[in-house]
Amino acid sequence: MHTAEPVPSSPRTTGSHAERDPVPGRAPARHGSLRRAAPALILFAAGRLVGGVLVTAWALRVGLHPRSLFGQSWDARWYERIAEWGYGTFFPSTGTPGMSYSDLAFFPLYPALIRAGDAVLPFGRINTALLIAWSAAALAVWGIYAIGEHLHGRRAGIALVLLWGLLPHSVVLTMAYTESLLTACAAWALYALLTRRWLLSGVPALLAGLARPNGIAVAAAVAVTVAADAWARRRAGLPQDRAAWAAALVAPLGWCGYVGWVGLQTGRPLGYFDVQGRWGSRFDFGRSSLEYTRHLILGSDRLMSYVVVAIIAAALLLLALTLLDRVPLPLAVYSVVLVIIALGGSHFFGSKPRFLLPAFPLLIPAALALAKARPRTAAVAVAALAGLSFFYGTYLLTVVSAPV
Repeated sequence: MHTAEPVPSSPRTTGSHAERDPVPGRAPARHGSLRRAAPALILFAAGRLVGGVLVTAWALRVGLHPRSLFGQSWDARWYERIAEWGYGTFFPSTGTPGMSYSDLAFFPLYPALIRAGDAVLPFGRINTALLIAWSAAALAVWGIYAIGEHLHGRRAGIALVLLWGLLPHSVVLTMAYTESLLTACAAWALYALLTRRWLLSGVPALLAGLARPNGIAVAAAVAVTVAADAWARRRAGLPQDRAAWAAALVAPLGWCGYVGWVGLQTGRPLGYFDVQGRWGSRFDFGRSSLEYTRHLILGSDRLMSYVVVAIIAAALLLLALTLLDRVPLPLAVYSVVLVIIALGGSHFFGSKPRFLLPAFPLLIPAALALAKARPRTAAVAVAALAGLSFFYGTYLLTVVSAPV
């Protein structure tokens, strides 16, 4: 394991631990300990279990199959199909002229894991897909806790996990979706950056780029952090760290590799973006989001649409608070890029909160407030968040017919 020489830098780059850590850039081993993260993992698992039981109970009441809801809803069906047959599925849209749906829009890491797991596990692709998603969620919780504890202590780490696990769209973390996989890769890449373990940051960043389109946010965090470290070294008269530059080169290979492969399959260098465009997903600098919000203000729509607007507004507020709080540079870059991708695209409006789910650093200010609150106040806040999360998750899977 490579650890870079200490470089004088601001808390903006290294995090608040820099002032109390005798060796800046080196995290005590206990910060990454699974044993210390166990309470956070247990609380997260308990919350998701209660939410899953409520979804299951209501699904059975209205005649829906719980496993189909968790393992075969919307994108999950595409991942399962890719895992079974490989790429090549194409559906023309029957309702919107000019639109068509190709499985090339889905990144390959998750279906590859499903296919590999299904080859050795005896309980079928759907259960394998759910097991992988749940395992990834556990890894994400461990990484999120490690970051929270590394920056602000154990209570903040647990609070950060609690808030992330009780977000309105956290039901997605129990589904055969890729948000948990991306978050796991991102959390450990960011933790490696915070502790200056350069080579260990490059590999999960590469995997994040193979997991989802917005996985490029992790590579951006690696590149900007490496550039800032190089600048600090130059100003301090220290030699450049080759491992850091190696991480910056490795980090985007997953995302660039898949986008390049789709370009070869379609015969156009930017073929991936053409595929996304046919799904109705283009980067329009937020124009479609603003137009839809205007529609909600002047007209009327389903409950889900208003909740989406509230979540977007909360995300922007939390982003401002996070930046004002001068979070470490890797977390700031990762969060900003995720928010830009989520809000700047014209994809399904109802899915935007799901695209924001991996942006856990936005919750750090709220986690600090929760960690410092009186026990009774914290208990009431957590209970209220849990109630909202369980109710809304059940509503999304059993009532709403639009993609989550």
